[in-house]
Amino acid sequence: MRRVRYDSTGGPLFLEEAPVPTPGPGELLVRCEAIGVTLPVVRKVTEAAEPVPLGGEIAGEVMAVGPGTGRFRVGDRVTGLCFGHGYADQALLHEGMASPIPGRASAVDAVALVRSGLVALGALEAARPRKGEAALVTAAASGVGHLAVQLARVRGAGRVVGAVSDAGKADFVRSVGADEVVTYEEESWGEPVDYALDGVGGEILTPAVVALTAGGRLVAYSSGGGTIRAYDLLVGAKSVIGFQMARIARGEPELYERWRQELWRLFEEGAVKPAVHGEFTLEEAAEAHAAVESRVNRGKVVLHP
Repeated sequence: MRRVRYDSTGGPLFLEEAPVPTPGPGELLVRCEAIGVTLPVVRKVTEAAEPVPLGGEIAGEVMAVGPGTGRFRVGDRVTGLCFGHGYADQALLHEGMASPIPGRASAVDAVALVRSGLVALGALEAARPRKGEAALVTAAASGVGHLAVQLARVRGAGRVVGAVSDAGKADFVRSVGADEVVTYEEESWGEPVDYALDGVGGEILTPAVVALTAGGRLVAYSSGGGTIRAYDLLVGAKSVIGFQMARIARGEPELYERWRQELWRLFEEGAVKPAVHGEFTLEEAAEAHAAVESRVNRGKVVLHP
């Protein structure tokens, strides 16, 4: 089989031939039909001290099952988060991280919706939204952000503001439900909001806090780091909440599953529609990474083996 690998930090991605892996206890062997490209994985290539397997969201057909598996059989269509080599024709997926793909959904739908949607929904839950409140979503055109805009609306937001790096993304962000769109460089981001979902971090944290009304909540779910001054929180009685999807997946599996089911229900009802920026072959993995790293994408970036 083919898989994508790299040999050194920041080094080029390349295809190699590798043996088909054998599923171990609790594992599924999945023939990958679609692979989601995420910013954390892109950052690993450029920042990790040594090369790591390119994992991430995969979707496809179960080809074999390991000992001790019981939820899925050969021929089932599944999606989930792969922690090993996921940029490949076939990949191993732990059964606990897998969920079925509904009949009318495609593999591309699955990788565009499930993991990014879980992060968006989890961050929204952490914000404790109330009906009629105003919401701000940074990185609003990203794979997670464009779903967060839609979910905030589903949860009753009275006004949704999308913040983006480039004004050229404004039409897209409005098309998925934002009432207003601002760019990071603007001096003011408009009227204050009750809560903000931040997927950027770094220098964007300060204006995101400024955008909050008194008592507002900022949910930080980005791997981009950054610093917030305690005084900026104190004067407005504002709060910052950190959200990490991995903690929910490992520590609260029942909640994780409930969120997955809610996402598929919203998808089937047409209330949430994942957008795909582009579909790349495994040979074009470097181009897919460049699209995510440069933040030009509008929606999800997907690899097709």
